Amino acid sequence: MTQDTATPTVGEPAGHKPVMLDEVLEWLAVKDGDVIVDGTFGGGGYSRAILQAAKCTLVGIDRDLDAILRAEKMAEDMERLVPLLGRFGEMDEIVPQAGFEQVDGVVLDIGVSSFQIDQAARGFSFMKHGPLDMRMGAVGPTAADVVNYMSERDLANVIFRLGEEKQARRIAKAIVRRREEAKFETTTELAETVENAVGGRKGARIHPATLTFQAIRMYVNDELGELARALHAAERLLRPGGRLVIVAFHSLEDRMVKQWLRDRSGKTGGGSRHMPLAQKGPDSTFELAVSKAVLPSANEVEGNPRARSAKLRAAIRTEAPVIMEDASDGMNLPPLSALEDAV
Repeated sequence: MTQDTATPTVGEPAGHKPVMLDEVLEWLAVKDGDVIVDGTFGGGGYSRAILQAAKCTLVGIDRDLDAILRAEKMAEDMERLVPLLGRFGEMDEIVPQAGFEQVDGVVLDIGVSSFQIDQAARGFSFMKHGPLDMRMGAVGPTAADVVNYMSERDLANVIFRLGEEKQARRIAKAIVRRREEAKFETTTELAETVENAVGGRKGARIHPATLTFQAIRMYVNDELGELARALHAAERLLRPGGRLVIVAFHSLEDRMVKQWLRDRSGKTGGGSRHMPLAQKGPDSTFELAVSKAVLPSANEVEGNPRARSAKLRAAIRTEAPVIMEDASDGMNLPPLSALEDAV
């Protein structure tokens, strides 16, 4: 996520700066000799600022090849930058392969990047005509595959749960009816179908297709599942005293981060005289650096509307051993792989 700035990052277009940069640097508290993971490299805004803040090593991860090409270009001028192509949910596997067994900080900027939205060919935006793709990486089913082959019931569930769209059933029905006439191929076709399904804009504050596009994008990229895996991976990768800083823009993502950090810091509540805790849980693996989400300043929101929904949360790794459990996004939606046979 980005805002206007006069000084572009090396390898990124002018006019882009990461949201809440000052706050990220404050809570990351990077120092000389640290190894920091930027799990969502994007345009490299965070990475560049972190490398300038201290004589540290920065491991930049992104599943988007375009982002890694930007990172490699940036690394020509900043030798302490180590670009890695991959998913941040697998950081505990790919970072050690690059020679770093543990790290001092992890920063994540969750969601689709401005670069991806601005490229019509990527198919993320209903405002830009292009192929209905939406993949952050280059593998797996596309958004077109989802709307063309997923059952009406599953499609409605995806739109309702990930988009929190109240008219999900009506939209899913309209999509299925439209695809019986002709398969979806473009962003425009899907946007128009959704708009017609809900009766047009009629002075709506946001475009009628906003939540549907959001839901399908999150599903195609397994964004909540990836975030759940990333939280566990960061727990395994951070050394004691290491800092985890996450900026989220979607209520579902922020809710997941908030609850997970509360669980890991032992802030889930202490029971009551009516229902005391049965037993003490595992030792806390994180200490909350901030008790509540940090919000962007009014000036930043005024200068960049994309920042208005941003929330930053930060925590510090303790010496407690990793809590062994499977990562789950809690959505119970059908796996994307189930579409591969139908496509």
